[in-house]
Amino acid sequence: MKAKQANLLKFLQTSKQFIIPIYQRTYSWHESQCNQLFNDILSVSQAEDGTGHFVGSVVYFEQDQHNASEVPELLIIDGQQRVTTLTLLLAALAELVQQQPGLLESTSATKLKNYYLFNAEEEGTLRYKLMLTRGDKQALIDVLEGHPAPPVDVPSNVRRNYNYFRQRLTADNAKAVYAGLQRLFIVDVALERGVDNPQLIFESMNSTGLALSQADLIRNYVLMGQQPKVQTRLYEHYWFPMEQLFGEHYAGLFDWFVRDYLTVRTGTIPRIDDVYTSYKAFLKGAITPAAVEEKLRDLHLYAGLYVRIVLPELKHEPNGQLRQAYSDLLELRADTATPFLLEVYADYLDEHLSAAEHLQIVRMVEAYVFRRVICGIPTNSLNKTFAALGRLVRKNRYVESLAAAFQLKDSYRRFPTDTEFRREFQHRDVYNSRLRNYLLERLENFGRKERVPVEEYTIEHILPQNENLSKAWRDELGPEWRRIQEEHLHTIGNLTLTGYNSKLSDKPFAYKKTVEGGFADSPIRLNASVAKEEQWTEDAILQRGQALATKALKIWSAPALTEAELAPYREPETVDGTYKLEQFNFLNGQMGELFGAFQKRVLNLDAAVKQEIKKLYVAFKLDTNFVDVVPQKSRLRLSLNLPFDEIRDPRNLCKDVRGIGRWGNGDVEVGLASFEELDDVMHLVRQAYDWQSEN
Repeated sequence: MKAKQANLLKFLQTSKQFIIPIYQRTYSWHESQCNQLFNDILSVSQAEDGTGHFVGSVVYFEQDQHNASEVPELLIIDGQQRVTTLTLLLAALAELVQQQPGLLESTSATKLKNYYLFNAEEEGTLRYKLMLTRGDKQALIDVLEGHPAPPVDVPSNVRRNYNYFRQRLTADNAKAVYAGLQRLFIVDVALERGVDNPQLIFESMNSTGLALSQADLIRNYVLMGQQPKVQTRLYEHYWFPMEQLFGEHYAGLFDWFVRDYLTVRTGTIPRIDDVYTSYKAFLKGAITPAAVEEKLRDLHLYAGLYVRIVLPELKHEPNGQLRQAYSDLLELRADTATPFLLEVYADYLDEHLSAAEHLQIVRMVEAYVFRRVICGIPTNSLNKTFAALGRLVRKNRYVESLAAAFQLKDSYRRFPTDTEFRREFQHRDVYNSRLRNYLLERLENFGRKERVPVEEYTIEHILPQNENLSKAWRDELGPEWRRIQEEHLHTIGNLTLTGYNSKLSDKPFAYKKTVEGGFADSPIRLNASVAKEEQWTEDAILQRGQALATKALKIWSAPALTEAELAPYREPETVDGTYKLEQFNFLNGQMGELFGAFQKRVLNLDAAVKQEIKKLYVAFKLDTNFVDVVPQKSRLRLSLNLPFDEIRDPRNLCKDVRGIGRWGNGDVEVGLASFEELDDVMHLVRQAYDWQSEN
């Protein structure tokens, strides 16, 4: 590698051509970055000490060997955004000077073009000092040649930013801009083929400008190490089609897709800011072009499935019912289920399940997520629940095995029962829920062949929100009107849809019911039962809530396998008697009583906590152990299964046992020697329980 400081304009002036490799992202600077650069150039031009301004590095290597008479073709590894933007600014300045000859005393439009934009003695594509990729290539050529914008508006940052600079440049500031350009400096970094590793250098220097996404880094990593012909083929056959699949959503969604893809393929959920590193680890061993192509082929396959799940509006899925089911999931924001649904979609294409079964599964997932939201069950473990769910599916009994897996979950992973869901659905404040529109849309359109565009309606409180209810409403509700309003205002029994919200407002119920466009004159099914009521009382609200809850049980139905159907899916119970508490000699007398009190407190943390007696210790676990107990003569030695750095221990009771051999799991050890210490120790045990629940 050869690195040196260089004046930008002198760097561009020599005869060369910069080429942006096909694997690099398209030109992506926006007006904000251009504005900052333009202001910096004006500022440096006014510096009295004449100091220069550093604009970053340009890292490149020569594409091939060339003869002395040929223009060197340099592949830019880092710096394409800055070089492209400065080229556009120089093109805009040249255009202004051409229109106003003599504006710059020290140069002309011809010199600006021949020094910095063109290789004047060359023809064809070698004439241009900078060659971009794909659509950007033609857009830059059009700008440099003065061609008009295409008649069809093709989005191009090249054209937009050129126009921005044309607007900013004036006869008054042109001299200052040119003076500032003359003071710009870069670090000129030339790489040597076969010696320098461009990917490692690229990663270490990617710290300025508009940061690359994880997907950009992955694309560069996969393609940069290949020969040019292989790069082009892999990009054209796999990566570019993926970009087209995502369309305008590519920048915002592709990183998340790779995260979910890796979850499927590795069983581990990477952090979104660590997707690139995780994908590199996933590719480890894929050395040959054929192996890399196989990985890209698989990624491309799953990209096609992903857009069907998260972008149903693009209509890549031909089955209308499936497309609507995924659209409903999108409204529910059940993105934690995406890795599992990717597996389901792949199995569907492989004909392990029918379209009808596929639809059943999507609706089952929807019901699971929605019921949990309504019942207020924390969602922090859902991503891990879904990541592991595919391993519980038996492909010869796809729907039944998934239903069993859901039905057998307990505690914080449970599928809420009909009784729990009905109760919470009727009494929960759903108006202030993020899912209120989704909820009402599903209630309204369930079973309809002609769907009502719910988004065109507004949510109506039948009993008004106004704290100062009118006398008509107070008389209708009776002396407890205030309590009734406070308890039932935002519940499902009091909510509906209308296109006449402002007209109905706080009017009496009889008016809301009979006025044109009111409840009795509404095409909305949710209003049918309201229109039958003579008065809107507490009983009316409760009865409507019960009726809608009954309907909700059908929409978001829970699996209901019989005990006989569940039996094949239950984990076989371990034979009790292999090890017993009696084997621990120290669990008698006071130490036995202390263990009994501790055991009761731990088991009461959650119904899902299980006790397992091992040969040398007693384990308490969820999916994995969170506390292990080794009975000793004068104390119970506890191993807490969480990182030592995670424990909050204000009384300094814990010991860091990382790297120390002992019975039990985890990095934290604490002793329990008396009943007086039980509360403090349980505070620590609870942290281990919470950490295992979440992680």
